[in-house]
Amino acid sequence: MMSSNRWKMGLTVALSSLLLAACNNGGTPGAAAETDTTTSGSINISVDETFAPILTSQVDTFQKLYPAAKIQASYKPEEAAIQDLLSNKARVIVVARQLSAAEKGSFDRLKLVPRAVKLATDGLAIIVHPSNADSLLTTAQLRDIFTGKTAEWSQISGKKKLGAINVVFDANRSSTARYVQDSVTRGAALTQRVFAAKSNPALLDYVATHPSAIGIIGANWISDRDDAAVQRFLKKVRVVGISSNPNPQKADDYVQPYQAYMALKTYPLRREVYLISREARAGLGTGFASFAAGNKGQLIVLKSGLVPAVGQTRIINTNKL
Repeated sequence: MMSSNRWKMGLTVALSSLLLAACNNGGTPGAAAETDTTTSGSINISVDETFAPILTSQVDTFQKLYPAAKIQASYKPEEAAIQDLLSNKARVIVVARQLSAAEKGSFDRLKLVPRAVKLATDGLAIIVHPSNADSLLTTAQLRDIFTGKTAEWSQISGKKKLGAINVVFDANRSSTARYVQDSVTRGAALTQRVFAAKSNPALLDYVATHPSAIGIIGANWISDRDDAAVQRFLKKVRVVGISSNPNPQKADDYVQPYQAYMALKTYPLRREVYLISREARAGLGTGFASFAAGNKGQLIVLKSGLVPAVGQTRIINTNKL
């Protein structure tokens, strides 16, 4: 009788432990308990590779502040990062758009509510070879270049030396290609003379060695002028000034993706950067999101040359002489 009671008690304890583990994992029986906290443990995140420089700084700083935290960041095209979030390969992603209605529907079926936090405003930089004299373009001219309506550099400046225009993106199905089709060509198909360089450094190298190329890259790759890598990139390529005015009258009508122009919304090729989490509890993903959107994380955004989502405004009053 005593042995039977002990067996029943042991079974009760075992069942209780299994139920507790299931609750800790969002009700998924058999899954290992998540033991990370907001400042400790280990998680995987996926990041749109166009934001690799700034997110590398964010992750490194967070881990230095919280040595018990381990964030494994994978840098890949935007579409792949979103698929990682949907399949639970990554609890957190950083991308240049909000989730679509269909993607939110997938989480609705799982009874999860993904949370999106705006991190920054980014710009897309247009780059050409240093020998290219056509370093001032309007958005209308860009549209014609990206759709193939303008196929030769001579159609822009009348100079025939550079020949056919080769358009270069960082990767297939990247966020930069999506942005160009959504916001520049407005749904029109891209030119047939378009190439994927497979990475942002490879894109910069391609433009630096091909005078007829025009490339599209995230501004954070060229905006931190104190970074030695950025200084090397800027010696190899020329950043194009862009005007949204179809008939600009002077050089000042063209602007580059500098922080001030993005903040004032005068640079036309702007986009928002979001951190999206699928965490249903206060885990390490939540802690990292709070850091990135908080004061220290936003200072990193400011230093990188992008526009922080949460900025400080300083008003200076001057006395009239």
